[in-house]
Amino acid sequence: MSQQSGVLGHGASEEKGENARMASFVGAVAIADLVKSTLGPKGMDKILQSMSRGQEITVTNDGATILKSIYVDNPAAKVLVDISKVQDDEVGDGTTSVVVLAGELLREAEQLVMQKIHPMTIIAGYRDACECAKKVLTEGAFNNCADPERFRLDLLNIAKTTLSSKILTVDKEHFANLAVDAVMRLKGSGNLEAIHIIKKTGGTLKESYLDEGYILDKKIGVGQPKRIENAKILVANTPMDTDKIKIYGARVRVDSMAKVADIELAEKDKMRQKVNKIIGHGINCFINRQLIYNFPEEIFADAGVMAIEHADFDGIERLALVLGGEIASTFDNPDEVKLGTCKLIEEIMIGEDKLIHFSGVALGEACTIVLRGASSHILDEADRSLHDALCVLSETVKDSRVVYGGGWPEMLMAKAVEELAAVTPGKRSLAMRAFARALCALPTTICDNAGLDSAEIVSTLRAAHASDPTTRQGVDVVLGKAGDMQELGIFEAFRVKQAILLSATEASEMILRVDDIIRCAPRKRQ
Repeated sequence: MSQQSGVLGHGASEEKGENARMASFVGAVAIADLVKSTLGPKGMDKILQSMSRGQEITVTNDGATILKSIYVDNPAAKVLVDISKVQDDEVGDGTTSVVVLAGELLREAEQLVMQKIHPMTIIAGYRDACECAKKVLTEGAFNNCADPERFRLDLLNIAKTTLSSKILTVDKEHFANLAVDAVMRLKGSGNLEAIHIIKKTGGTLKESYLDEGYILDKKIGVGQPKRIENAKILVANTPMDTDKIKIYGARVRVDSMAKVADIELAEKDKMRQKVNKIIGHGINCFINRQLIYNFPEEIFADAGVMAIEHADFDGIERLALVLGGEIASTFDNPDEVKLGTCKLIEEIMIGEDKLIHFSGVALGEACTIVLRGASSHILDEADRSLHDALCVLSETVKDSRVVYGGGWPEMLMAKAVEELAAVTPGKRSLAMRAFARALCALPTTICDNAGLDSAEIVSTLRAAHASDPTTRQGVDVVLGKAGDMQELGIFEAFRVKQAILLSATEASEMILRVDDIIRCAPRKRQ
C-alpha cells in the first residue's frame, strides 16, 4: 500500500497493479465461498444475526438475502453483492449460482494472471467463451407454450426445481401447484402485485392454501356491518383524527373553559362535514391508510358504512389495484373519484385471527396465498422461497423457453467452450479453458454440498456429454449419481440460466480490469 506524495490528501491510500488485483480477487472469491455451501438441493442454511437492539435473526439459504444482510468492505465483493441483488430483482432465482460462477471465473483468472497472461487477453477469451456458451444454451432450450398441458407441466417442474433448494422442499408438490395456479390466474400479465401473500403462525406449512380473492389483515370497526354484498368501496389516504384539538407549536389563550369546548365542537363539526362528504359518494365501505378516530367511526357505523383503518401503504396500493379504484385524499368532487367494487366483503378467521375477505373483486386474476407455519422465521423463509418461485414462473410465462437443470446446461456449455478453445490459437484459448472449468464448478459444488463424490459424477457427466450430444444427463442428488433430467423432472427457466451466465461474466470482467484502488480520506468532523 503506497501513498502518492503531493497528489493524494492526507489519510487517502492507494493500492496499485498486482496488489490491487489480488485484493479484488481475494474479496470476490471470499464472498463466493461464503454462499457456496447454500447452492443446490442439499445446500445448508445460514443464520444472520442483526447487531441492532432487538438482535433479530434470519434463517435463510437465499443468496441475495445473505449478501444483502452482511456488511462488506471490499469493493470487488460489493460488485458481487450487486449482481446477486440484480439477479433477484430481474428473475428471482439463481442469486447464489451467479455469485459462485463469478467467483470461480475470478479464481481461474487469478491463476492465469500468475502465469503472466494479461488481463485484457483473459477478458477477450472470456467474452468469446460467453458468446459460445450463450449460443449453445439457446439451442439447447425447448418451448412447449403451444401445448397448454405440457407447458403447465413445465411450469410445475420449474417450480419444484426452484423450491427443492429451499425450506419448502418437503412439500414442494403442494407449493409448486399453489405457485403455478397463482401465476396462471394472471393470464400472462406478469403483474405479481395481484398475488398477495399473508403469513400466519400456527399449523404446518402443508396447511397453506390459495384463496381466490383478496384478504386484508385488518379488523372491521366496532358496531359496523360485518358482511356487505355488492360493495362500493372508497380507498383513501386522509387524516381522520382531527376531532380533538391538535395545535402544534401555537398557543391558544381563552378566558373560560366554555371557549375550549367551543373549539372542540368546531373541530367535531369539521370532522362531521368531512365524514358526510365521504358517505355522500354513495359508498358502503371506506378503507383508510391512516387512523380513524372514535367519533368518525361512530358516524360511519350510524350510516351503515364499514370503515377499515390503518391499511398499511403497500396493502392500500394493492387494494386499489385489485378493487379497480383509485386512492383519494380529497372528497369535494364525488364525480371525479373512481370507486372500487367487489361482490362480497366478510370477516373470516385464520387460526385465532380475524381478517377481512374481499371476493368477486374487479381485478379477476387477484388472489391471496395464506402461508401457515410453526414460527415467524419459518414463515419468512417460506415467503422468500415462494416469492422466488413466483418470479421465475412469471418470467417463464413471458419467455416460455425451458432448459434441463441439475448441472446439465453447465456441462453442455463447458463442452462447447472446450471445443472452441481447441481450435482457437494464442493465449485466449487458455482463458476459454478456464471459463469451461469455472462452468463445471457449479455441478461440482452441487455434488459437494450433497456429500457426493463430485470428481466421479462430473467425470461421468463429461463423458456422457462428449459421447452423445443429445444426452440429458445431470446430477441426481437423491440417488447420488448421474441421471436423466427429463425423467426426474428437473427443469429450469432459460431466462434464469442466461442471466446467470451473462451477469457473472460481466462482473468478472469488471473486476479483472481493476489495476488501482484509491481509498479517499475520511471526512474530518468540524
